[in-house]
Amino acid sequence: MRDAGYLVNLIKRIALGAVATTYPTAIQFGKVTSVSPLKINVEQKMTLSKEHLILTRNVKDYKSKVTVNWSTESTDNHTHQIQGVKEITFHNALEIGDNVLMLRMQGDQKFIVWHKL
Repeated sequence: MRDAGYLVNLIKRIALGAVATTYPTAIQFGKVTSVSPLKINVEQKMTLSKEHLILTRNVKDYKSKVTVNWSTESTDNHTHQIQGVKEITFHNALEIGDNVLMLRMQGDQKFIVWHKL
């Protein structure tokens, strides 16, 4: 028959295993190794593909509307007004070598790619 120490260690291992299987939310760091198809290496332990990633607009190109009230430089007393609501493009797409901050979603194998570092 095994002693009480063995039983205590067994209970600890079971408890730790139960916690690990829930995949609590955690901050992870990664490095972009490919953009087409997208692949991110997580702390040199595993490589995530597009199916496991949710990208925020901080890490992808997107368009947004802004209100502007500008004029061009004056050349020979000639300027152009640029006014109103205009659409601009933010070029934030991931590139090979980018280091990123990610959040692992609780209970899932999905990662939110939050920001470039």
